[in-house]
Amino acid sequence: MLGYDDKRNFFRMMINSACEIVVNDDESSRTLQSVCKDISATGMSLELDESSLEIGTLVNVYIASTNSQIPSLSASAKVVRCESTGDNSCVVGVEIIEMT
Repeated sequence: MLGYDDKRNFFRMMINSACEIVVNDDESSRTLQSVCKDISATGMSLELDESSLEIGTLVNVYIASTNSQIPSLSASAKVVRCESTGDNSCVVGVEIIEMT
């Protein structure tokens, strides 16, 4: 599927949907509220009010469905990028490891 303007293997679907992230790091697990900006077959872009997440951190992402015909999304993922957007927030790119 190469050849798209952004040179990605899969289309990105813009969803701007509220989601919950459970961070599984060495110290403890914590839950963060976030907005999933977009999703593809292999990853997601998440905007959160947190200064940063370390690359390689494992997270679980849950997006509740607002439609009874469409199931909620639950996935295990790994942080592959984190860009600060100022004012104590960041955009995090995650790679989907497994849909759970």
